[in-house]
Amino acid sequence: MNRFVIAEPKLCIGCNTCMAACSVVHKAEGLQSHPRLTVVRSGAATAPVLCRHCEDAPCAKVCPVNAITLSGNAVVLNEVTCIGCKLCAIACPFGVITPSGTSVLGVATHHNQMDCTAGRGEHLAGLDPILAWEKGVRSIAVKCDLCDFNEEGPECVRSCPTNALFLVDDKALEQSNDAKRKATAAATAISIATEQKT
Repeated sequence: MNRFVIAEPKLCIGCNTCMAACSVVHKAEGLQSHPRLTVVRSGAATAPVLCRHCEDAPCAKVCPVNAITLSGNAVVLNEVTCIGCKLCAIACPFGVITPSGTSVLGVATHHNQMDCTAGRGEHLAGLDPILAWEKGVRSIAVKCDLCDFNEEGPECVRSCPTNALFLVDDKALEQSNDAKRKATAAATAISIATEQKT
């Protein structure tokens, strides 16, 4: 089973601390600073949504340059290899791969090009990131990497003030299953004891 981070909506307060922490730690590492997770609001509930590191990884299957691979029980993206085709973002069943980019040296942008017309080549605020483009910007896929460069694990999990984010791996699942088995055994013992008294 691949590792992944999941949120408990009942604990999430929608403060966006996880997004800010994600941006800061990746920028410090020299990677794209765009957050690898997005806090989604639905009615009164909020929760961050991020890569589930699928075992069949549709994003890896469609990548034409093998920039996305399975490694160390995770789906890993190599930003240097990525060509920005956005196929992974389209294939992702959770919609958690976002194209982001940085300016390419020597390429004119719409800010310094005299013949640029409004709306042409600009990143429009209301446009879906998959469709948006900007002159002079190299688009690169951005997805959760579980902060594999960080010995302390995912920064979003560490920085959440309400402990709403959890790293799920084989060890965490075994602990959860063990706790459920003990709770079930205790409930069964109480039920049997109650029946024997009556």
